[in-house]
Amino acid sequence: MPTVPSGSVRAPSPARARALAPDLARGFMLLLIALAHAPVFISHADLGPAALNTFGRFLKVFAADNLARSMFVFLFGYGLGQLAAGRFAKGDDWLAVRKLLRRRGFWLLVIGFLHATLLVPLDIVSTYGLALLIMAPIMRARDSVLLWTSAISLVPMTGLLAWQTVRAHAAEVAGHPETLPSMMKDDFPSQVLLHLLVWAGKAPGVVLLVVPGITIGIWAARRRILDDPELHVALLRRVTFTFLALVVAGRLPMALISAGVWKTDATWLPAIAHTFTGHTGGIALAAAVALAAVRIGGAHGPVTTALAALGRRSLTFYLFQSVVFVALFYPFTLDLADDLGTAAVIAVGVAVWLVSIVLADWMRRIGHRGPFEIALRRLSR
Repeated sequence: MPTVPSGSVRAPSPARARALAPDLARGFMLLLIALAHAPVFISHADLGPAALNTFGRFLKVFAADNLARSMFVFLFGYGLGQLAAGRFAKGDDWLAVRKLLRRRGFWLLVIGFLHATLLVPLDIVSTYGLALLIMAPIMRARDSVLLWTSAISLVPMTGLLAWQTVRAHAAEVAGHPETLPSMMKDDFPSQVLLHLLVWAGKAPGVVLLVVPGITIGIWAARRRILDDPELHVALLRRVTFTFLALVVAGRLPMALISAGVWKTDATWLPAIAHTFTGHTGGIALAAAVALAAVRIGGAHGPVTTALAALGRRSLTFYLFQSVVFVALFYPFTLDLADDLGTAAVIAVGVAVWLVSIVLADWMRRIGHRGPFEIALRRLSR
């Protein structure tokens, strides 16, 4: 096999400025993650104004569930492609790149394990680590192998996530929603022990969920679609409008069902459509952000600069969200899980994201890359 992946990676010049689109996409992605995660921390979703809570449930299921994860995974795969391209451009051979990828995978696994046990079990970082340890050789694969791997693995991924969606909706209808408060303990050591058991039981099985997005992300990085979006405007427009149309058609039914607007017991087909279009929607949103980056050009205003700064520190602020949610909702901290409804907790999630933007821009201004980005880079050397 060739030393460099057959996708003919076009590596950036060392003097070239950092691309805007990937960082903007990661910054926006953190908002979707906050919308997906925040409502899981409350016990009573119906507290507060009924209309706002209904809209909050609709927003979460339509715009975040199974879509935030897909966007995150696609951008992770894209980042791997960028990393490999940069190392090949510096003259590293495949052996050196493979070792780097596996070191990074190991430390992502460690960071994710600590996140899932010490903070919340809503972790995907350890899944990335496991996937990278297993899938590092795929960085050399032909484009056709990447695309077929993505397509084939999408089938079981869709089935598994659709089953989880159906099960979660059934539990909610029965009055026993699957939320974190049912797992919360009164003291920190007991909570850590429970998180450890949960993580050990589910971590290996969820690797399958990230394979479709990682492989298509690597494929996109080989073409520098987000790095040079001005060269791919026609493709980005097709992906954005076609896939977003699928998002509306495929995700609206499950969102209406979850919000209680549409009453039906036939949830399997809506759940499958919801999951599949969540995958395409994550890619579509990344493409839409790339088109926005083309329009912005070199004139980066303060909002664009701050949002890109957040995206550049996405690992740090992904973990920051969990720190805030633990501080707000667990019994051994502020214990607000019983005090907020869906609308209020979504507002909290948005507020956490806005605070993240401010903090990330402050880090940019003082020249601080982000503590976990620095740690991961140093540990992976």
